[in-house]
Amino acid sequence: MYKNLAATLVAACFFLPAVQAQSPAKSAEPLKAAFVYVSPITEAGWTKQHDEGRKAVDKALGDQVKTTFVADVPEGADAERVIRDLAQQGNQIIFTPSFGYMEPTLKVAKDFPNVKFESVTGFKTAPNVAASNARYYEGRYLAGIAAGHMTKTHVAGYVAGFPIPEVLQGINAFTQGMRSVNPRATVKVVWLNAWFDPPKEREAAMALFNQDVDVIAFHTGSTAVMAAAQERGKMAVAYHSDMRKIGPDAQIIAVTHQWGDYYTARVKAAMNGSWTSGSVWGGVKDGMIRVGDFGPKVPKKVQDEVLAKQKLVGSGKLLPFAGPITDNEGKVVLPAGQSLSDAQILGMNYLVQGVAGKISR
Repeated sequence: MYKNLAATLVAACFFLPAVQAQSPAKSAEPLKAAFVYVSPITEAGWTKQHDEGRKAVDKALGDQVKTTFVADVPEGADAERVIRDLAQQGNQIIFTPSFGYMEPTLKVAKDFPNVKFESVTGFKTAPNVAASNARYYEGRYLAGIAAGHMTKTHVAGYVAGFPIPEVLQGINAFTQGMRSVNPRATVKVVWLNAWFDPPKEREAAMALFNQDVDVIAFHTGSTAVMAAAQERGKMAVAYHSDMRKIGPDAQIIAVTHQWGDYYTARVKAAMNGSWTSGSVWGGVKDGMIRVGDFGPKVPKKVQDEVLAKQKLVGSGKLLPFAGPITDNEGKVVLPAGQSLSDAQILGMNYLVQGVAGKISR
């Protein structure tokens, strides 16, 4: 996922190019597409969703494509070695979905100009390197609405990986969503400085449950927080994947990432010669983020409200970061009648009113 994202992210230009609709031309040999994963493929979570995207490519293109993957690859030197090896094996397009893979991907791409690379969650591009990401904060806002309705203590918890803009966007959007329906709501955050560490994730969740938290969200890579909520009889918002198998009673809603259509479109483009570099930042409108998978505790009235507001977010009529916005130190970030620009969202470096705690440095 993301690691140590600097303020340079603000300068990244994200846009959604027109998707090439034409079918790939038939060829004698299947196109080889490879995927590199930062953690093991678990029952649910970040890596699981990207592997579901890979499977969607297989299903859509059949024998026209041959996909492979390497899982549990640490960011850094190991990533460069694996990406280089996949390029040497003749893969024509390589997907690297972790922010820490961005620099290794760019380095290898220089040596393989005829190979296409997809830096998923990266922001730097090159002639043969495209970047893509999703507006996770849109789903977070909608999940916050559900949590705001469901909480009895008016206190939510949030287990967070690293204090980078994407994570801050999620915490802030979740809080904004909660307080839009429950102005008394507060959100307590625990920073892990790790993406995938199930024991630490569980420990953080348990600590929050001991502080009046009755509903919890998380930005980490495993199902440990959901499992902890199930064990303690608390409520939780699933992230990346539907986690009802892990928390059948705990899950109230899931914010899921949908990579299949994007991956399939990019592989098709590599096959028919229409692939170009560029940057994509897609959200609800583009089908890359979705909320749903409600648990049995959630009243139909709440479900209907969340789904109706999801449609408004998709149409652009509901903006998670519309003013007034005040940070949790009392500073006005945005006055009423305005909304944050993409550049301001990408450079987010504060916590909004309603979040208890500080950014871990």
